[in-house]
Amino acid sequence: MNRGSFLSSASLAAIAAGAANAATAIPGGSNFVERKANFDAAGFIRAVNKPENIRQVWEAVSFHPAVFNNVKNGLNGLHFGFGYRPDRITVVFAPHGPSSAVTYADAIWEKYRIGEFLGIKDAAGKPIASNVYLRPPAIFQSTTDPDDPQSFFQDTSIETLQSRGVVFLTCHTAVEEQARAIVKGGFSPSGMSATDVADDILTNLIPGTHVVPAMIAAIAELQQRYHYSYLTLTFA
Repeated sequence: MNRGSFLSSASLAAIAAGAANAATAIPGGSNFVERKANFDAAGFIRAVNKPENIRQVWEAVSFHPAVFNNVKNGLNGLHFGFGYRPDRITVVFAPHGPSSAVTYADAIWEKYRIGEFLGIKDAAGKPIASNVYLRPPAIFQSTTDPDDPQSFFQDTSIETLQSRGVVFLTCHTAVEEQARAIVKGGFSPSGMSATDVADDILTNLIPGTHVVPAMIAAIAELQQRYHYSYLTLTFA
């Protein structure tokens, strides 16, 4: 092989490798139905299969972030009431359907007008423009008194729950379905396909989120293989 042929072959190999890397850069892949080859099984196992005394999975479908208060209360009850060490408690939050949006970064909320798309409004009746559920409000302090209303232990923000060991999942199927609805409803920039939107969402999730092929399947796996107890709440 001459130098020119070698360089040509090397260039083609680099292009192919780049394309492969681009394909795998999308958590869960770009297919409507996630394939096993695209599922980060090792990351999922590391997140959910830690040595624990308590394993609990919370399912959320309808968009009711008030459920975070219940998750917080559960953590406090297990820790302070039943006396379990915090590092021996694993809680998984399993949102799908509209609730998947709690795992979307601010850029996604803004770009696709998620608040308007899902009908999520603030106290003034205006669509919420960013993921206001992610960061702790300024009033919460890192105090050690769980009875203090402004204690770290009374904060229901996603980041604080994550710091207490709560694992957040994202449903690949829900993202793909929402992407189609976003495009159909005119909430995406002109020229974007549903695949473009889904890929954008999946690469712009809040830190620490694990993408699973389908949340219903993930919950079954958590119950059957990893012996998680299951909780869901119905809100009026």
